[in-house]
Amino acid sequence: MFRFAHIEYLWLLLLLPLITAAYLLVLRHKRHQLHEFGDENLVRQLMPNASRIRPNIKFSLLMVALMLLIFAIARPQFGTTERTVKRQGIEVMIALDISNSMMAEDVAPCRLDRAKQMLSRMIDKMVDDKVGLVVFAGESYIQLPITCDYVSAKTFLNSINPDLIKTQGTAIGDAIRTCMRAFGTQESDAGRAIIIITDGENHEDDAEAAAKLAHEAGIQVDVIGIGKPEGSPIPIPGTGNFLKDRDGQVVVSRLNEKMGQDIASAGHGLYVRCDNTNTALQALLRQLDDLATAELKTSSFKEYNEQYQSFALLALLLIIIDFFIFSRKNKTWQKFDIFKEKVNKN
Repeated sequence: MFRFAHIEYLWLLLLLPLITAAYLLVLRHKRHQLHEFGDENLVRQLMPNASRIRPNIKFSLLMVALMLLIFAIARPQFGTTERTVKRQGIEVMIALDISNSMMAEDVAPCRLDRAKQMLSRMIDKMVDDKVGLVVFAGESYIQLPITCDYVSAKTFLNSINPDLIKTQGTAIGDAIRTCMRAFGTQESDAGRAIIIITDGENHEDDAEAAAKLAHEAGIQVDVIGIGKPEGSPIPIPGTGNFLKDRDGQVVVSRLNEKMGQDIASAGHGLYVRCDNTNTALQALLRQLDDLATAELKTSSFKEYNEQYQSFALLALLLIIIDFFIFSRKNKTWQKFDIFKEKVNKN
């Protein structure tokens, strides 16, 4: 089967007739100038080394070379090669707290953005692992099903904001159960982990029981606490003001480290606080490295064989030939007369 990988580049072939037309117009103009200068035969005797054939040959070579280069960049492909790819890795579901308290700025630029930055770096470190994304506040839902598509994972991660969930709160237990469902019912030998990233405010359900249930299912539960125990007010975007309670007092959101530690302990996982350094990320990566890897997916697909090299080499050869053809007759090479041009000797 023959095809062009980038067939849109073939539109560049329309340049060839335009360049040829411009070249013919230039030739016509030069002949007109020569005719006005004097008798054509007499003028040609005054220019014995001028050649009428060589410039045309050089132009033709360059046009063919340009055409071949256009074919090359369009990437002609012929035939296919079957290839099998095996993936060895782990499965990770990330549960990210997007409640309003995650907008507190006790870590820069704010808790939510700092968490997204850390997760983006974590995804960059993945090779053959699977990753999925759950967002939660007062309820939870799957933002990205578990996948090996890291580009999509980072795209969905960047799009996360507190407006995705209207119900406020921090239902960590519900988030853990949603992550467990996201792994699917199919058993796997690959190590599985749930990473909870939260400030731990408004603990609404039995997250420890959910973490124990996950551990019994062979899933490790790690908790990343984000924020500071001393807390920080929650800014209201676009107003310059801070969130207040019913009594008009500024709400101070504090990191609940004790709760995070208890959930991680129940899930036989790691608890670490995320600050403005990379300490949490490094500890998390070490924890994930200890999980057993297994064959996650075997992909079999066909690859087209690239043929652009032949077109490019032939175009290069024509350009080299053009380089060694002089526009004027050369006395050294005149005796070979390869262009069948006769020199007037008057």
